[in-house]
Amino acid sequence: MIRRSCRAISAAAVCWLLASDASIGQRQTGDSGPVRFTEVTRQAGIDFRHVNGASADKHLVETMGSGGLFFDYDNDGWLDVFLVDGGSLADPHVARQARHRLYRGRGNGAFEDATARSGIRRRAYGMGACAGDVDNDGDVDVYVTALGPDTLYRNEGDGTFTDVTAAAGVGSPLWSASCAFADLDRDGDLDLWVTRYVKADAAINPFCGVARLRRRFYCHPLNYDPLPNALYRNDGRGSFEDVSTEAGLDEHLGHGLGVVIGDYDEDGWPDVFVANDSVPNFLFQNGGDGRFTETGLRAGVAVAFDGKARAGMGTDAGDYDGDGHFDLVVTNLDFETHSLFRNLGERLFTYTTVESGIGFPTLPFVGFGVAFLDADHDGRLDLAIANGHIMDNAPLYRSGAVHAQRNLFFHNTSGRRFAEVGRGAGPGFALEKVSRGLAAGDVDNDGDLDLLVTNNGQSADLLRNDRTGGHALLVRTIGTESNRDGIGAVVRVTAGGRTQVREVRAGSSYLGQHDPRVHVGLGRATSADRVEVQWPSGRLDVLRDVAAGQIVTIREGSGLAGRTPFAR
Repeated sequence: MIRRSCRAISAAAVCWLLASDASIGQRQTGDSGPVRFTEVTRQAGIDFRHVNGASADKHLVETMGSGGLFFDYDNDGWLDVFLVDGGSLADPHVARQARHRLYRGRGNGAFEDATARSGIRRRAYGMGACAGDVDNDGDVDVYVTALGPDTLYRNEGDGTFTDVTAAAGVGSPLWSASCAFADLDRDGDLDLWVTRYVKADAAINPFCGVARLRRRFYCHPLNYDPLPNALYRNDGRGSFEDVSTEAGLDEHLGHGLGVVIGDYDEDGWPDVFVANDSVPNFLFQNGGDGRFTETGLRAGVAVAFDGKARAGMGTDAGDYDGDGHFDLVVTNLDFETHSLFRNLGERLFTYTTVESGIGFPTLPFVGFGVAFLDADHDGRLDLAIANGHIMDNAPLYRSGAVHAQRNLFFHNTSGRRFAEVGRGAGPGFALEKVSRGLAAGDVDNDGDLDLLVTNNGQSADLLRNDRTGGHALLVRTIGTESNRDGIGAVVRVTAGGRTQVREVRAGSSYLGQHDPRVHVGLGRATSADRVEVQWPSGRLDVLRDVAAGQIVTIREGSGLAGRTPFAR
């Protein structure tokens, strides 16, 4: 994460330009954008401020959190919000002030605080979370990562959760970051993948900074020992076995932060991409026999075009160029640019950061949460990115650096090119905070994707999408032979002469998770000619002539199970 100012920049004029976000904004953005996001957090009933426990000791965990997610824990058809709180390693009194928060969606984008009744309690310094129905009982459970131990909460179906960590066997004491659920062995239940960052705790806190001035900075992760990822295999009854060693993960040590699971090589088996901080990224190819082969370098996603590792934080997958293959985006440190990898098929990716247009605008920013989303319903995936510096004393670390930063919105202009239009994307993108997590979801069921942004040591932000024009569909999947929520199902929607591909996922971005329902923009088309769901079990369900403007529920083996018109 730490680099000297302009070390890799050859021209002094470029160095001067990179120090000015305003200069880049004027050059790259216009007066208006394709969408308009409005900050409605308090109006919607969300009142959460992250406790990071920032101290003079500069424990690295203080600046890395926190995350949050969208899910429907009460099965009422409206998204709920879970926000992860941190704590303090330096002050027990501050630590006791931290608490995770659960907000129940009341309809039309409004929420109520359901934390007290839920039974969810903060057990350790929290980082992120993911949600999945681990016992296939129809109720979505929650896993919370932390600076050890992690916690699994079983959803009891009555608005309450029970801590089942010990019985489930998933309470690792190591520093965990992002997590994701997926049926990695295709046996009909959800397994759990957890990224691990570095070996650090209150007792492992090296001095980094200027000793003669007694000025500390947060340490670079290379000052700590790396850790392997963890894989927990579901036994079918909601308990897990740690199969990390058998799967071959112990052989690969890294600084894992973001994770996204998808079938990148289209062989029917979910693969796992891990964004690593300052060491090469991992792409674990699923062999279908319980073992994973790390192929990041061979596939072209381990490092950037110059052969150097970047400070990978958040990641997401999506078919941004419309060729039917899932591409990858990774957020990085300032002066590195964020990374975009286009999937060429045949298990190969190409680095398209510069040609796509996301390189230059991301240079001044420290990126974390990220989402591929079709915010304007034109049938092309856009990019939203949450930014915020690592250093709370950033100006002392580097002249011109700022702690709080604006977030970025890239409009997909042609399928291969993006334009950064954040300054014209409404007041929600005018905020300057120390952003970390970002999740996309339709909180008011009006058919467009809203954004949840978590901020380090600050209040969270809910950004309502006030898009006008265009048509869309939301697709909810219910598995029968496959896992209950159809995680890993590939959805193909054909409309207006083209086919778009999406995948149902439970975990991505940074320390969080997007709406598990698949959102597809249809542009001017008022219906989809064909909606196809390829389930993890191998079964295929097809719907024809599906009208836009509704949430469609598809049940494995029986097809259409429900229709709900978008709310107005």
